[in-house]
Amino acid sequence: MTVRPAEPATPGTRAQDRPGDVVLDVDGVTLRYGAVTALEDVSFTVRAGEVVALVGPNGAGKTSMFNCVSAFSRPTEGSLRYRDMDLTTAKRHTIAAAGVGRMFQNLSLFPGATVMENALVGRHPLMRSSIAGNLLLWRRSRREDLEHRQAVAEVLQLLDLFELRNTAVGDLPYGTRKRVELARALASDPTLLLMDEPVAGMNPTETAELTQILARIRAERDLSILVVEHDMAMVMEVADWITVLDFGHVIAEGRPADIQKDARVRAAYLGNSAPATTET
Repeated sequence: MTVRPAEPATPGTRAQDRPGDVVLDVDGVTLRYGAVTALEDVSFTVRAGEVVALVGPNGAGKTSMFNCVSAFSRPTEGSLRYRDMDLTTAKRHTIAAAGVGRMFQNLSLFPGATVMENALVGRHPLMRSSIAGNLLLWRRSRREDLEHRQAVAEVLQLLDLFELRNTAVGDLPYGTRKRVELARALASDPTLLLMDEPVAGMNPTETAELTQILARIRAERDLSILVVEHDMAMVMEVADWITVLDFGHVIAEGRPADIQKDARVRAAYLGNSAPATTET
């Protein structure tokens, strides 16, 4: 008996009843690693001010899509555009400087550095002073440093981390370190934030706290968010629009209430994404 992946969904008009300019346009993206197809003909959009969730079972292609958006992988076919920027050819540092921030699934912080120092790393794409400039124009460099620290302090206040700014990250509990990871991503002043499983490994209290913080970020920052997450209760609470992947295909997309009722989505999460066929 062979279980075949479901036929990809034919998405409806994605612009329908979704106000706001398109910030991210993913059109027909296919990604292959040799004989393995991680993504096939994937299309979706993220609009200004939206939280769009990319969901699906393990191996569905969610992180592969994130890697394409942030230039860690280059699609085999299709196009990705962030506003007017072609993401299929842009360099990683150019994408970050243009306003795409990313919070990684696995923590990549410096445990011996403070919360402030870790978050300041996120300001790097916005820094103008070179090492030579720092030596020759100390006052300008000092002024720029103060401006960056003030911007980071505002982010730390937003994430309830300001009181911990001088604490070494290695001394913090896991859930707080995840917030520091988020602070570093926000420190780059993104207009599009990629969040790869932000509540993975958190306990229910930490998950609830981060969900509330996301609501605060939306209220106070001009920001669009693309989030990958397995915690469907959290997704249903924060997302405006959901795109569901299975076996590298889009099988459904819509508002949370519609996705919750979609039989294809329930089947994918139960590990039965397609009818079984018997071969002799």
